[in-house]
Amino acid sequence: MSGRLASFKGPSTPNSSPARQQQPQQIQSEPTETTHHRKFRLLLLDMKGAAETWDDLVLVDGLKAAKGLVDARTQLDNELQLVEERRPRTRLVGPKLAIMESRINDLDAVLVKLNKQFRKMTSIYDAMESLLVDAHATRGWQFAQQEPLWLTWPLERFVNELSQLIPLYHRELNIHIALVARLRKHAMPFEEARRAVATWSEQRWLEDQGWEAKWEDLCEVEVDRWDI
Repeated sequence: MSGRLASFKGPSTPNSSPARQQQPQQIQSEPTETTHHRKFRLLLLDMKGAAETWDDLVLVDGLKAAKGLVDARTQLDNELQLVEERRPRTRLVGPKLAIMESRINDLDAVLVKLNKQFRKMTSIYDAMESLLVDAHATRGWQFAQQEPLWLTWPLERFVNELSQLIPLYHRELNIHIALVARLRKHAMPFEEARRAVATWSEQRWLEDQGWEAKWEDLCEVEVDRWDI
């Protein structure tokens, strides 16, 4: 006993190094990320990719084809006005008509691709709904409906809010289909054609609520490791 008590004698200032080595280190653990977190992040990224492809089709490929069609018609009208003969030469009309038909074919191809992207978005959303159902079944209603998936939004809120995105793209798809039908007519007046091109590019249904306008910023805030 005296030997053990003797170990308490000595300087009042403790030797800090051995004591620190003996204390257990506290490790800050990150919130556990489940399979549902990882799958839903991938689905969000898939939706982002589909929306970006959509914008490229509309604002790059489609807009180029629409402007090219209107420009070709305008050039033909201007050249015909300069022709003194009542019957223009075939070599004047033929090449311009070929350009116009080519641009119409380009617009038709854009519509096919837009429809494909819309179906892809719908499929991605269906997968999100299925993931929510699975979360309810395997992890419980609290995980699916109340617990923040990353920051503040639970899984159910993500899925419910995203349901509003699909109808917006469907409306835009129908608008583009109608615009191509109008632009297809060679007798379309220039001012009407110009308005059709402006409507094509503005995508008014997506202006405030589309992916780029709303969801990209939201995901940067709400989704952990969104930029990785």
